[in-house]
Amino acid sequence: MSAKINGAAAAAAFLLFYTHLYFPTTAHLYSSTTPLLAALVNLTTPSLPLYPLSVDSTSTHHQYDCKYNPLCDDFPPDFPPPDTSAVSIFCVDPNGCCEFTTVQAAVDAVPNHSSKRNVVWINKGIYFEKVTVPASKPNITFQGQGFDLTAIAWNDTAKSANGTFYSASVSVFASGFIAKNISFIHQSQGLALSMHRQWRSGSMVTKQHSGVVGFGAQDTLHDDRGRHYFKECFIQGSIDFIFGDARSLYENCRLISIADPVPSGQRSITGSVTAHARVSENDNTGYSFVNCSIGGTGWIWLGRAWRPYSRVVFAYTSMSDIIASEGWNDWNDHTRDQTVFYGEYKCTGDGANLADRVPYAQKLSDVQVLPYLNTSFIDGDQWLKPYTDSLISD
Repeated sequence: MSAKINGAAAAAAFLLFYTHLYFPTTAHLYSSTTPLLAALVNLTTPSLPLYPLSVDSTSTHHQYDCKYNPLCDDFPPDFPPPDTSAVSIFCVDPNGCCEFTTVQAAVDAVPNHSSKRNVVWINKGIYFEKVTVPASKPNITFQGQGFDLTAIAWNDTAKSANGTFYSASVSVFASGFIAKNISFIHQSQGLALSMHRQWRSGSMVTKQHSGVVGFGAQDTLHDDRGRHYFKECFIQGSIDFIFGDARSLYENCRLISIADPVPSGQRSITGSVTAHARVSENDNTGYSFVNCSIGGTGWIWLGRAWRPYSRVVFAYTSMSDIIASEGWNDWNDHTRDQTVFYGEYKCTGDGANLADRVPYAQKLSDVQVLPYLNTSFIDGDQWLKPYTDSLISD
């Protein structure tokens, strides 16, 4: 996606993390004083995965190359458990303690068009690889050991990948995808995570308790097509860092801007949270943010109308003073003022003052907001519970 905004934007994006962890909302995530950076630097240090040992920890049961590997001494000897009729587990470990050492190799081993839940269990470490989950591999779970312990990283740029949409570190084209306790990292300008289905319905993609890091100025999370659920997540970026045409619910998430700081007394826009791309009033797509918070740096919009019928709602969300008083932008096309749907409901904080919002922003009533407040917005009663129940453990 191409866009112009005043000023150069700072980089990086993080998505999906446990909300009980503390992250300063006024500091850059990559600050030398931020504990998370140290955690990311130490990701490759072998240590005990988040599963209890059931027998002697010196077992070498998981050494698939048949050679003694001391890095496997603390690996749970009874993991992975046997496959069942409903679930298959594909174990990934960078030290050779599992059958697979790369995530892509495990994905490739998943049978095409499998109706089972295929859990790609990924041990601690940074996996430097570009990963694609093709449409022929539905019902895959990426389950790491913590967003600050397990990560997939790559560094394509829009130029090297022949386009922004092909630059993602992790691209998901399949339905029924789940990610939990894992980070997706992009080391240069481009996408950290792209969720793109060839069809607009039935994607049934869900994310929980993970992280995505992208070191690019904009377009970090390509949340495009299908129904997506983000719960208890941490999302960080600068310009349009959540963009696309999906129908997605973001619940209890923290949204952190690392847009360029604005000098005192100036109000130059340096970023935006969303750029939704709904193209018709008949399209049932949009982003809903419920019980979230927005903080960080810059002077930013809540959203820009990438397409004429862009639809975004913020409800019960805490907004810091980095939110521009006008709140929203029509992509410099005033005809879109009549077609966009930008709503706010009972938000709090210095950035939630509606007095100077653009005329087309709506203060939603109790009735108007109801369709956006829970998983019914994404038809969660039809598909969500079986997917969230399929994870091995918390």
